[in-house]
Amino acid sequence: MPLSHIIRGITYSFDSLKDLLAKASPARSGDELAGISARSAEERVAARLVLADLPLDRFLHEAIVPYESDEVTRLIIDTHDARAFAAISSFTVGEFRDWLLSDQATGEVLAGLTPGVTPEMAAAVSKLMPAQDLVAVARKIRVVTRFRTTVGLPGRLSTRLQPNHPTDDPLGIAASIVDGLALGSGDAVIGINPASDNVATVSTLLRLIDHAREKYAIPTQSCVLAHITTQMEALRQGAPVDLVFQSIAGTEATNKSFGVNLALLDEAHQAARELKRGTIGDNVMYFETGQGSALSAGAHHGGDQQTLEARAYAVARRYRPMLVNTVVGFIGPEYLYDGKQIIRAGLEDHFCGKLLGLPMGCDVCYTNHAEADQDDMDTLLTLLGVAGVNYIMGVPGADDIMLNYQSTSFHDALYLRSVLGLRPAPEFEAWLARSESRQITVQALLPQGTTPATQVSS
Repeated sequence: MPLSHIIRGITYSFDSLKDLLAKASPARSGDELAGISARSAEERVAARLVLADLPLDRFLHEAIVPYESDEVTRLIIDTHDARAFAAISSFTVGEFRDWLLSDQATGEVLAGLTPGVTPEMAAAVSKLMPAQDLVAVARKIRVVTRFRTTVGLPGRLSTRLQPNHPTDDPLGIAASIVDGLALGSGDAVIGINPASDNVATVSTLLRLIDHAREKYAIPTQSCVLAHITTQMEALRQGAPVDLVFQSIAGTEATNKSFGVNLALLDEAHQAARELKRGTIGDNVMYFETGQGSALSAGAHHGGDQQTLEARAYAVARRYRPMLVNTVVGFIGPEYLYDGKQIIRAGLEDHFCGKLLGLPMGCDVCYTNHAEADQDDMDTLLTLLGVAGVNYIMGVPGADDIMLNYQSTSFHDALYLRSVLGLRPAPEFEAWLARSESRQITVQALLPQGTTPATQVSS
């Protein structure tokens, strides 16, 4: 099938499926930086018209990144479920979009379809969908995970309590944890980005969270978002590891730049499961992604950033993770220039992740040099709430003083729960109703003998 379309006597031709997907993408600065975006709105329309008529099964025969040189491509192709795909195998991309919006595509049906959908199919159909389509279809899909709390149930919205500190000071972190718990945050995870990526710091912070959790019987899980090898060493030394974290991407070369591959992720997943620390489930992995990471690493293979982002979700779903979230505006305006692009990307990521069977959350965020503001984040936050996002971030004042970016606050989660009638995870909600949730003090959270951060690490 030729990849071309004529508009007003002008023939627009596309060299490959990869080129077609890039030209069909909504405008974003990262694809423009890579030199692969449509050169005009008319060319973008032509690409979408061609894409709409493209048979879905073409994605099974033409790889965006070569099979021989990329383990993510091999994962996608080798694990594809032909039986699940059979229900949509006769569709074009446009027909797939129409069907996803139909009453026949219920949440139960979409759950059964998941193993048959490749990331490239998900990305392709999303490029034909306006914002309301992305919201409407994602809202149908519920992906529920469990460790000590149940995240993703209908009518629920969870939060990651993110008490980062620029010097990893346990006292400052404890103060943020108390603040977050008092405002109903932390049922997805209490997750700290450490300023220092070393085993001593990671172990100290894990023990701080675990001490608080046990002292006050808090039904939640902990995570310190150091590199996965640092977490594994802390685990080997006896630190109380709940969820194992890693940033991942959609190409082997990008993951290599992160210092990971599938074999390492397999090892970490197995080690965490063997601890059996979950009380109601064994979803033990936490992944973060973000459009633009492959381009930033010089490992995008000429693919557009949204399609490569969807490929990262194939890596994530291999491990049945507890949590996955796109850190949508964190990489910067070189990749998502303004609020409009960030909002669109957040909805795309949430939709594609849910369609691929992942428990999607979102760090609704932007950097201070992007053309965005908190009103843009409120818009994306509200749209994701309507779309059924599993969880968002809870950052003191929405201003992360360690990572230096703007996210969502404890109060933003309360707003979303209030206006949409959403509640925390059931186990955490029951704990909030009990008396111990109102007796927490900062000093009581610190394990005995906790050393000031300046003496823990340099």
